[in-house]
Amino acid sequence: MKKKKGGPPDHPLINILFILLAIVVVILLSIFFYFLKVWVRAWMSGAYISLLNLLGMKLRNVPPTLIVDARIRAVKAGLPLGTDQLEAHFLAGGDVINVVQALIAADKANIELSFQRAAAIDLAGRDVYDAVRTSVNPKVIDCPDPTKGASMLDAVAKDGIRLLVKARVTVRANLARLVGGATEDTIIARVGQGIVSAIGSSQSYKAVLENPDEISKKVLGSGLDSQTAFEIVSIDIADVSVAGVSGAREVANVGALLETERAEADKKLRQAEAEGRRATAVAAEQEMRARIQEMQAKVVAAQAEIPMAIATAMKEGKLGVMDYLRMQNIMADTSMRESLAEGEKPPQA
Repeated sequence: MKKKKGGPPDHPLINILFILLAIVVVILLSIFFYFLKVWVRAWMSGAYISLLNLLGMKLRNVPPTLIVDARIRAVKAGLPLGTDQLEAHFLAGGDVINVVQALIAADKANIELSFQRAAAIDLAGRDVYDAVRTSVNPKVIDCPDPTKGASMLDAVAKDGIRLLVKARVTVRANLARLVGGATEDTIIARVGQGIVSAIGSSQSYKAVLENPDEISKKVLGSGLDSQTAFEIVSIDIADVSVAGVSGAREVANVGALLETERAEADKKLRQAEAEGRRATAVAAEQEMRARIQEMQAKVVAAQAEIPMAIATAMKEGKLGVMDYLRMQNIMADTSMRESLAEGEKPPQA
């Protein structure tokens, strides 16, 4: 094969090698400048990370830019966080930036919060940054929650008057119990139960209307925030009204309604008992009439046997004609005496 004067050898394999080498050089330069950019930004920010460490992050499928940004924020805030901690939290599925922001906010607010606790809160599914903000600035939650249907709590005092109550609970996040602690729904349920119980123990609804703060104090002193992720700061009765008054719902005097229903039920029970007794009496009367008719039938049957007995006695010679006439005379005399005793005329012969 001939070679051109003053130029490289004209061979296809050599050309392919030059092209592949150029591609490899371009890729290496791109990777180098990418890591160089991240490394320079970290070095200029005072959060030095070696190029080998950045390369290791890439090989471990950890975005170097994310780790560098998080470390820069931590270093600028004066928090000594290492890249190993940040990488481990990212590989565990956590939000690295959110955890770093929470640590910075806690440090500025003089709240004790370690990286391990913040990472545990984040991995538990809680917004650790929001928890720190809630710990600094308490938030207010409505009881009951209007987004879940009910807008007022129903409670009945001892005098039977039904009250409608709405409360507002001010809570502060308890970072020590945020992992494993109950949520806002538990706080709302406990406060609602406490308010209903406190009103139910009140002798009169007037006492509740006059001093709603007594209900708040009683509920607040019950330790309702136990085993929850929050600390109850205050419980305020926002609204209290008598049901059935000023647009409130349904019946106000539940006690009177219950007494009315009880009286109506007693009335129906007595009526049923009276009807039962009447039916029993009617049945007894019918039974007695049947027995009377039965006895009368027996008497008639016995009377029908008398002539036959007399005839039998006369045939056998046990009764004579004079004895029979004498018996008839005695019976007539007896009938006359009974008629005279009753003030009636004797029957004519």
